[in-house]
Amino acid sequence: MAERVEDVLRGGKAPNLHGLVVLRGGEVVIERYGAGRDHRLNVPLGHVEFDRDTLHDLRSVTKSVVGLLYGIALRDGLVPSPGEGLMRQFPEYPDLVEDPARAHLTVGHALTMTLGLDWNEDLPYTDPANGEIAMELAPDRYRYVLERPVVEEAGKRWRYCGGATALIGGIIARGAGRPLADYAADVLFEPLGIREFEWVKGDDGVEAAASGLRLRPVDLAAVGRLVLDGGRDVVPGEWLGEMLRPHVVIDGDFRYGYQWYVSTGERHWVECIGNGGQRLLVVPGEDLVVAVTAGEYDSGQDSAVAVLDAVLGR
Repeated sequence: MAERVEDVLRGGKAPNLHGLVVLRGGEVVIERYGAGRDHRLNVPLGHVEFDRDTLHDLRSVTKSVVGLLYGIALRDGLVPSPGEGLMRQFPEYPDLVEDPARAHLTVGHALTMTLGLDWNEDLPYTDPANGEIAMELAPDRYRYVLERPVVEEAGKRWRYCGGATALIGGIIARGAGRPLADYAADVLFEPLGIREFEWVKGDDGVEAAASGLRLRPVDLAAVGRLVLDGGRDVVPGEWLGEMLRPHVVIDGDFRYGYQWYVSTGERHWVECIGNGGQRLLVVPGEDLVVAVTAGEYDSGQDSAVAVLDAVLGR
């Protein structure tokens, strides 16, 4: 495995790799860092020399961390179960709560990104017409998501939607009675020994639940190890089973659980994916965790693919 990874790096096949941590059997077997231009969301950071202690954007890998936090909050009685109504969690919008076209929406539809609302994140994340960017620019992020036009029945089709995760993050923060980052620090990061992190906030002072988390690659790998270990005493094992169960088809053997991607092919794995080459891969049958950070935001390139192919021998 290590030789394959070195061949990829020497061959320039992962030119924008910023960090790679591979765990097998709970031990670090590969750890590599690079250098290059980086951003904190859309704020340039210039040229960065990365090392073990450098925080990195996780982008949409953040969504999967929010999925873990929801399970912890559910265990603690702070949030509703996935089958409960979504609109009633936001009673400050009575016009939307009373809209019969939205009455069937559940928390589970947000967890699986099957809300059936008009949403488009196919545009670059520098474009204000991108759904997530438009949400961040809106005066009220939750109203912006919930009032999107209904275009199809909920639960029928997966449509990538950072707004769905924003709603989940809001429900957690409301239930916990404190900001999402503070809750995460106490119930997830501290138990894992993660003491350095950032969670970028919008102009409204609310954490970007869909994309704002920054961790060290070694700490991202620790999150993956927690999942591989069945949650230990941090995340309920019952929730992990439900979170990582395929709930909706994306394409072929590719499925979506609760904020996590699931491969149902011959080689089963679960995965978190973020713009620019941010990845967390967990392969239960091989006792393997792979955390990748890279700097290919909105580029269409993906150094993470070359590295993952080398690790997995694909």
